[in-house]
Formats: sequence, structure tokens, C-alpha cells
Amino acid sequence: MFSPDQENHPSKAPVKYGELIVLGQIEQLGTHSGAGGNTQYNGSLPNGDRGRRKSRFALFKRPKANGVKPSTVHIACTPQAAKAISNKDQHSISYTLSRAQTVVVEYTHDSNTDMFQIGRSTESPIDFVVTDTVPGSQSNSDTQSVQSTISRFACRIICERNPPFTARIYAAGFDSSKNIFLGEKAAKWKTSDGQMDGLTTNGVLVMHPRNGFTEDSKPGIWREISVCGNVFSLRETRSAQQRGKMVEIETNQLQDGSLIDLCGATLLWRTAEGLSHTPTVKHLEALRQEINAARPQCPVGFNTLAFPSMKRKDVVDEKQPWVYLNCGHVHGYHNWGNKEERDGKDRECPMCRSIGPYVPLWLGCEAGFYVDAGPPTHAFSPCGHVCSEKTTAYWSQIPLPHGTHTFHAACPFCAHQLAGEQGYIRLIFQGPLD
Repeated sequence: MFSPDQENHPSKAPVKYGELIVLGQIEQLGTHSGAGGNTQYNGSLPNGDRGRRKSRFALFKRPKANGVKPSTVHIACTPQAAKAISNKDQHSISYTLSRAQTVVVEYTHDSNTDMFQIGRSTESPIDFVVTDTVPGSQSNSDTQSVQSTISRFACRIICERNPPFTARIYAAGFDSSKNIFLGEKAAKWKTSDGQMDGLTTNGVLVMHPRNGFTEDSKPGIWREISVCGNVFSLRETRSAQQRGKMVEIETNQLQDGSLIDLCGATLLWRTAEGLSHTPTVKHLEALRQEINAARPQCPVGFNTLAFPSMKRKDVVDEKQPWVYLNCGHVHGYHNWGNKEERDGKDRECPMCRSIGPYVPLWLGCEAGFYVDAGPPTHAFSPCGHVCSEKTTAYWSQIPLPHGTHTFHAACPFCAHQLAGEQGYIRLIFQGPLD
């Protein structure tokens, strides 16, 4: 879980608040100082994890606090006065109520917190650069024609520098001028205590799982987080002017397994404590070797099957296991049952004669997505990513936001929408004849 340098000098390891992992991990994040990147196989970008574009990021305690908190409120400002206040060398949020009236809330330094910002912009205030996840895209060019729905300054996470290192999420991030602007058309309002609050155009949604991120986890309810960190039920549509109802019994505090959706990419938050109980890449590699040591065979060709090295996750190996998704029977690749009238999309299983998709199997190598350390006995359908039974069962129940108004379950490793009755299948291996 740590870099080699940290493993050799554990006493020097900085405090880790947690990690963000991008679901689908096709078009992902970048990083600045104070947050470390750590690539985990399945999650690598189509053209490789380079520079600020990586698939998973750790948030570490900064050498010097950079958090901010609300301070002076300037009410009924003219646009000119609001601009003058915003031009100060400090953070502020401007709420434009009309052409003649703007409320500006100044923010002051908070020595007890660290701030990390996430968004599509590559400007310096953004710690993690996020671009849209396009399921199944094989190259960066696949995503260039897609109009991004992710905000340039989407959200910010504020972490307490002292135990228990609580992390909270807020909609919107400060730009290069240290400002957040909510224009006339943005949803905004005055709270019961006289303060201002608002929502961003496409919103920041959060879902906290029930029972933590464990083998007993159950999906929570998706909520929207406001600029000031308040919790609301979802709007009728993603960018509707009318906010949802405030949910006072819930908070913006992130917990292990919380999902953050930015309308184009979904991030999984894992706490440092939660990650300490998560299987490591070494553990997943040991499970891979254990499966291969059992020498599973193709029932048709009688050749031995083997999952390829996790580093070779984009090239189908000649020993690669394939599966019939309707029944779960595992084979090597063969042409049996490939009928021209089916356009090559469906195949007939030689074991049980069921007809359906026939796809290669890939071990899910992002350890942070696993809810337990069980053996890889099940696969997501239709993509063929393999992991533990409880991990497939958990993710198949999660309705992930898709577009601006729909939800569907998806494979966390590649973001493909799940298909079939359950969204996953149990794998049936044939053992060696000897």
C-alpha cells in the first residue's frame, strides 16, 4: 500500500488521510504536492499512467496546512464591490442574486485542516485532474469527442490534520483567483441562520454504504452535497434549478467506501484504516498463482488454462480462460459453436448447450474495490472481470449515476454496465483429468 521508500522507512511515512480510486479507471486523475499517486494495474490509462493522469491517489497530511473556513460575509454588494472583495489575496465565494446584488463570503486560513481540490481543470489549484470515464474506451482519442459534464472546479475535500483525521466533502472548488462564483442561474439560497449556500450546475453526489466497506456492506442512498457541505435529496434532474429536501440527520463526512459522483466520473473513497484491511496486490497475485497451480483445463481442447500476469491485462494470452456468460462454464478459446447467423456475438456452450456471449476472463487487479479477501470465483457480466463472490454481489447492487438522470450497476474495474439477471456469474472450472 506504500511506495518502496515508505516501506523501507516506515517511521518516516507521512499521515495518510485516505485514497481516491476512480471507477472504470479509463480517463482519470492527476496529482499535485500533498497527494501521492499509486497505479494499480486494471486502473491504468489506455496510453499508460503518466504525470498527472493516474488512476488512484493517496491524500497525505501536507507539510503546512492549507485549509480555509468561512469568515466575513458581505451582503447586498454591487457587482463592482463584489469584484473588489474577490480580488483580495484570500479565498471567497460569490453568490450572484441579481445583476444588482451579490453576496460575498470571505474565507480565512484554517491551521487545523488540509484542502484537496478535484476537477476537470488543469490549473494549479486542482490537486486531482478528472476527465470523463468512457466505458470500454481503448485510447484517449475515444474520449476526445465526448462533451465533458464534469465541472472544471468540481469539489473539495477538507481533512482534519489531527486524529481521527475526519474528511469532509464540499461542492465546488476555488479557482486560480481563489474564488468560487455561483452565477444568477445557479441554485442558491439563504439558510435559516442567515448564511448563503448553493449547488453546482451538475452537482456533486455522494453515497455512503451501510455497514462500512466490508463483506456485509449494503448500498446507501445517493445524496447531493452543497457548496457549504450540507446534504440534500437528489434534484428531479441533475441540473434542475430546484434543490432537493435537506437531510439534516446526514453529514458530508466521508467514510470508508463512500462514492463521489462528479457527473462523468465516480470516485471511491477508502480510508487509511479501511485499506489496511483490504487485500494487497501481492495477495491477489497469490490467488492468481493458486488458481493456475490447480491446472484448470478446457473441456474441449483439454489444454491447461492460466490467468496471465496482472501486468499483461490488455493482451489476450493463448492460455487465457474464456467463459460462457449464460452458464459460467470456463474454456480455453476455441471456435466450437460459432455460427455465422449469430454474427459471432453469441456462442453455444459445448457443456450445456446454452447460447450466449463468450468472453475472456480478466482478474480484477484494483485491490481497493474488493470488500473481502475471498478467492476469485465469480465474474462480472458482460466484461469478464473476475473477483470474489461478495465483491461481485456488492457492486452489482450499486446504482451508479449514468449521464444526467439515469442510474445503473457497472463493473468497478471497467465501468461497463452490468447485464444478465444478477450482473455476475459463478465460474465453473474443469479440473485436470490426471
